[in-house]
Amino acid sequence: MSYQVKDFMTREVHTVDIDTMVAEAAKIMANDEKYEGYVIILKKGKPQGILTERDIINKVLSKELNPKKTKVIDVMSSPLVTIDPDEDLSKAAQMMSENNVRKLVAIEDNIIYGIITSKGISQHFQDYVDRSVRDIIRWTASLGI
Repeated sequence: MSYQVKDFMTREVHTVDIDTMVAEAAKIMANDEKYEGYVIILKKGKPQGILTERDIINKVLSKELNPKKTKVIDVMSSPLVTIDPDEDLSKAAQMMSENNVRKLVAIEDNIIYGIITSKGISQHFQDYVDRSVRDIIRWTASLGI
């Protein structure tokens, strides 16, 4: 049985326009109750990249740029690594590893459906294992094994 990204992703995502200053984006990240540590960058409503707390540290603070005067487009990670919400969860984990990212944006036809994070996968890993075991038991029971 396959488990899909849409079953494990967070559906609420934070977005900002490409002209937003890093300081404003950081405030949005800090005010997130779940503290996911990212915002998706949009240009005319279409996803262009992602700004993460790592981007702020490595591309703004360590280079002593002023976050109030630096636009997110200048320091965001791009191209955005995306996955179809109907894709298999194991494919998501594989893509994260291959692309050295911790977040995949679930997009279909330029519409953001959610985001899946390595943290989210690890938090739901036991659910994934439990569902897999139940599926195996049901499958073997149906075969009379």
